[in-house]
Amino acid sequence: MAAAETMKKTVEQFSTASNQAFKDGVEKSLAALAEANTHSKKNLEAVVASVTAATKGAEALGAETFAYSKKAAEDQVAAAKSLAGAKSVQEAMELQTTFAKSALEAYIAQMTKASEIVSASIKDSMKPLNERVSAAVEKFQAAR
Repeated sequence: MAAAETMKKTVEQFSTASNQAFKDGVEKSLAALAEANTHSKKNLEAVVASVTAATKGAEALGAETFAYSKKAAEDQVAAAKSLAGAKSVQEAMELQTTFAKSALEAYIAQMTKASEIVSASIKDSMKPLNERVSAAVEKFQAAR
């Protein structure tokens, strides 16, 4: 009878330990899944933030380019009117030289401004992605 009692207790202990181990495993799996979902959500949010920043940069670049094009066209019309009113070839050459110089300076200034907008846009759009990569690297290093 004592052997049967011992066997019964052993089976109960084994059963309890197995149930607890299974429960602990399920809880750990669910926690890992929740963490993975949180990580994925943050990654998606970073991608959305990146695309939003890139879109804002593209809009700023487009607006700046449109404003430059409009002003350049107005300047060209004004230069053409001035050239048409020139009283000598010498005056026409001076007007053309002045216009060409100012047009080149405006173009260089515009390209510098466009370059700054593109650079800032790239920096802003990469920031959220870089933060997620850094978070992932930290997590992997902590898991080591």
